[in-house]
Amino acid sequence: MKAKMSELSAFVAVATHLSFQKAAIERGVTRSAISHAVKTLEQHLGVRLLNRNTKAVSLTEPGEELLQRLKPAFDEVASALDDLNKFRGTPSGTVKLTVPRAVAHLILGGVLAKLLRENPGLCVDVSCDDSLIDIVAGGFDAGIRFGRSLRPDMIAIPLKQTLEFVVVGSPEYFQGHDVPKTPEDLLAHSCIRYRLASGVVFPWEFAKGKEQLSVETNGRLTLDDQRMMIESALAGSGLALVFSDLVKAEIESGQLVRCLKGWTCSIGDLYVYYSNRRHVPAALRALINALKE
Repeated sequence: MKAKMSELSAFVAVATHLSFQKAAIERGVTRSAISHAVKTLEQHLGVRLLNRNTKAVSLTEPGEELLQRLKPAFDEVASALDDLNKFRGTPSGTVKLTVPRAVAHLILGGVLAKLLRENPGLCVDVSCDDSLIDIVAGGFDAGIRFGRSLRPDMIAIPLKQTLEFVVVGSPEYFQGHDVPKTPEDLLAHSCIRYRLASGVVFPWEFAKGKEQLSVETNGRLTLDDQRMMIESALAGSGLALVFSDLVKAEIESGQLVRCLKGWTCSIGDLYVYYSNRRHVPAALRALINALKE
């Protein structure tokens, strides 16, 4: 009975994700290479480890038993290899991170440049996705999200960056409309609505001191990308509720006009989070420390 480590690790990846495609992405190889490795392993062992069809992958009883034995062993190997980082000047390895698109544009550029410059053995693989990702199933080491969306089984570390929303419109739009001063004024305007990855339209909720107001805005344009919302606002399509840092230059140059001065809109603090069930490698610790600075 011959079973190579590469075949065993391929099986563990597929069995963990229940997906050949996700396992291939995690390991940086083709889907056919992963499939061939698992098939060869099954031939060597003389048992079927996975049930496959066009829609799903599931574990057989032997596959389930083998995964339960192999997974802790591979985790221990990964931990042992990571412990060697203490003998290096800087950590090495690859960190896979999932971040909402707009947030990535605002906070990651400078952080990653400094992190990679100071850690030549480190690689960072960033996936920009507004969906609420299961980082364990998706093969990610960590994610960045707003606190209200995090699962309780995640270890969440608050970041210093705070992101607030502002309502903006173009001077051309305001040639035919008054600039809204209160949230209620928005009811008389065409608002560009922001659809989240879940399909839910982002609520327009504002606060001023102890006063809080939520407005059901009207508008014929709904988008799922904040940069497209900004472009549409610049073109005079209506009012957009977007991250203030994304439109700072446009407001300062007069291309966009800020509305509702004195009112704030925020959806909570940003967190970097990871599973409480995994060993935290040095590469991930380095990324977390960089994000916290």
